[in-house]
Amino acid sequence: MAAITSSLPLQSAKLPGRLLPLAALIVAFGIVPFSGSSYLIEAILLPFLALSLAGVGLNLLTGYAGQVSLGSAAFMAVGAFAAFNFNLRVEGLPLLGSIVLAGIVAASIGIIFGLPSLRLRGFYLAVSTLAAQFFVQWALTKFGWFSNDNPSGVIDAPNLKVAGVNFDGSIGRYYFALTIVTVLTFLAWRVATSQTGRNFIAIRDNETAAKIIGVPVLKTKLLAFGLSSFIIGVAGVLWAFAYLRTVEPAGFNLDRSFQILFIIIIGGLATIRGAFFGAALIVVFPVVLSRVGSFLLGDLFDSGVLDMSQRIVLGAMIIAFLILEPDGLAALGNRVFRRFRSKLPEPAG
Repeated sequence: MAAITSSLPLQSAKLPGRLLPLAALIVAFGIVPFSGSSYLIEAILLPFLALSLAGVGLNLLTGYAGQVSLGSAAFMAVGAFAAFNFNLRVEGLPLLGSIVLAGIVAASIGIIFGLPSLRLRGFYLAVSTLAAQFFVQWALTKFGWFSNDNPSGVIDAPNLKVAGVNFDGSIGRYYFALTIVTVLTFLAWRVATSQTGRNFIAIRDNETAAKIIGVPVLKTKLLAFGLSSFIIGVAGVLWAFAYLRTVEPAGFNLDRSFQILFIIIIGGLATIRGAFFGAALIVVFPVVLSRVGSFLLGDLFDSGVLDMSQRIVLGAMIIAFLILEPDGLAALGNRVFRRFRSKLPEPAG
């Protein structure tokens, strides 16, 4: 009886953590589409969902497996252009089939560029993955076939139609993106909490010790690159098909790769929800900065000043997080929640 009683606080402590994602999904699916404005959906939520999913993918690779990558935007580009070509050239292929195949292509490219991780670590591996960024962007620009011989290299999103249901309006595209993000985030969470996730963490913490206890290091590293690139590739599809509706190779440049890296640094490494916290800050921050700057400086605060101010303030924020809260917004949120919970009165009995 005492053991059962002592376990009750632990179970009650875990309960909010289990209910929060469910509550977030209820709000996202049932309230936001009917109460949010078109601007909120088009300019905030759609990029937030795509970048959150990219952050989830990179966090599996960098946060859990400890493999640094600077080529995330390249895998987003592979996913977007692959889905475009599968949908264009394979007659009768469902849209979801195009997206899955695009993710597989991105995973294959990720594994190829992850091969150096078998011999390289840290900074050297980051430089190696940087090659993917330049190679993919060069290939998509050089060979017109990828963009259906469009002189500008731009691709247009197809009609978002799944099982006879159109998702072409702003709310439809929101539901389309939200559903895919929900499914892939759940799968990423399952991987992170499985034996595979524990193998990732073992390699991240001490590769030699992981090898001694029987973790297949080479296979696990390539699996991390494959899973990460698959998720990031699908995020690229959402970025092109659900958010922008038209995109060019330059839209997946090195700045985009750093943006995704900043998302997981600010949100918190080795935590799935950290990708969503980081993406929320990255997406909302420019909007807030633009309005505050315009209020304070008026017409002097143009797009050039906004871009420079954004880089300066964001860089300062990253340095502050690395010094003051290395575990990111996820850890900060946990600390605030624990402090709030400690102030609640204890239940009677």
